[in-house]
Amino acid sequence: MFQFEKFDVWHRATAFASQVYALTADFPSDGRFGLTSQMRRAAISISSNITEGSSRTSDADFSRFVQIAYGSLMEVVSQAAIANKQTFISDDAYAELYQSADELGRMLSGLKSRLSK
Repeated sequence: MFQFEKFDVWHRATAFASQVYALTADFPSDGRFGLTSQMRRAAISISSNITEGSSRTSDADFSRFVQIAYGSLMEVVSQAAIANKQTFISDDAYAELYQSADELGRMLSGLKSRLSK
C-alpha cells in the first residue's frame, strides 16, 4: 500500500472526482473542451496533489501540495457555480456538489493543520 492510500482525504478526493465526472457527463457538447474539461482536470488535481505531496520528505512540502489541492477544490466550486448559472446542472445537483466540496475542504484543512504542527 502506498502512503497516500492511507489517507481518508485521498479516498474522499477520488470519490469527489468521480462525482464531478458523473455530473459533467451530460454537459452540452460545445462545452466539452471548456467547462467540462476544466472541472474534470481541477477535480483530478485534488487527489493528485495529495498523492504527490505524500511522497515528499518534509511535512512543509506535503503541506504546500495540500494547499494546492485546496485551490483546485475551490476551482471546481467556482466552475460548478458557473455551470449552475448556465443551467448545465440543477440547483439540487449544485447543492450536492457544494456539500461534498465543503466536507472535502474541511478534511484538507485538517490535514494541513496536522502537517503544520
